[in-house]
Amino acid sequence: MTKKIGFIGGGNMSTSLIGGLIQKGKVRGEDLYLYEPNTDKATQLRSKFNVQLSADNAALVQHCDVIVLAVKPQVLESVLEPIKAQLQSKLPLIVSIVAGIRSESISAWCGTEMPIVRVMPNTPALIGMSASGLFANSLVSSDQQDFTEDLMNSVGRSAWVPSESDIDAVTALSGSGPAYFMLFMQSLIGAAEQAGISSETAKMLATQTAAGAAKMVANSDLPLQTLIENVTSPNGTTQRALESFANDDLNTAVLNAFIAAKQRSEELADELG
Repeated sequence: MTKKIGFIGGGNMSTSLIGGLIQKGKVRGEDLYLYEPNTDKATQLRSKFNVQLSADNAALVQHCDVIVLAVKPQVLESVLEPIKAQLQSKLPLIVSIVAGIRSESISAWCGTEMPIVRVMPNTPALIGMSASGLFANSLVSSDQQDFTEDLMNSVGRSAWVPSESDIDAVTALSGSGPAYFMLFMQSLIGAAEQAGISSETAKMLATQTAAGAAKMVANSDLPLQTLIENVTSPNGTTQRALESFANDDLNTAVLNAFIAAKQRSEELADELG
C-alpha cells in the first residue's frame, strides 16, 4: 500500500486496523494519520504505532488519500459537516465502518458525491479474526475496491455484497454474529457446570470445540449437513441432542433472531441518516 490513510476516531476498530496493517507490513506508521480528540488515547497510539497525529479532521484530510470513518453513528454528521470543503477539494476514498449510516447520507454530509465503501466488520477484528462485509458505491474504482479489501483483510477476511441493503443482512449475520455463538457457548458451559464439570474445564472444552468445528467447516468442501451427519452416530448421543434441538425448533429461533437484527439495522439506518 502506497496510499496515506487517515483515521477519524481512534477506538478499538481503528486500533485493530492500524495494528493489522503495520504487523503485516502493509504500511509504515508514518503513512497513517489519526485524529482522536481523547489526547491520552491519541498519544498511546502514536507511541505504539508511530502514527502521525493530526490537529483536527481538516488537517487530516489534507494529508490523506483514504479516510477511514470510525466514530459513533450519532456524531458522524457533526464530524463531516465542518470538513466539507477539504473533502470536496481532495475527493478521497471514504471507508466507513460506522454502523447504520448509508452512503447516501455520507455523501450529503460531505456536500458532494464521494467514492464510498461501507464496511460491516465485527469485534474479532481485535484478534485478527474479523469477518467483514463490503459494499462500494458507483464512484469507487476497481483499484479502490482492491485497496479496501486488502485493508480489511489485514484484520481477518472480507466479502463484497452487490447491494447496500445487503449490509443490513451482513449486520445480522456476522456483525452481530459473535454474540450468538458466545451465547450458545455460555448456555453449553452452563449445562456442563450443572452436570458437575468445573467452570474452567467446561470453558476450555466448549471454546476448543467451537474453534475446531468452525475450522472443519471452513476447510471442507462438504455440505454442512454432511459434516453434521459425519459426527452423528445412529441412535447415539449426538442424534439424541439434535432431536432435542429440532423439537425445540432451533431453526425457527435462529431465523427469528436474524430477522430481528436485520430489521433493527434497517431501522437504525432510517433513524440515523
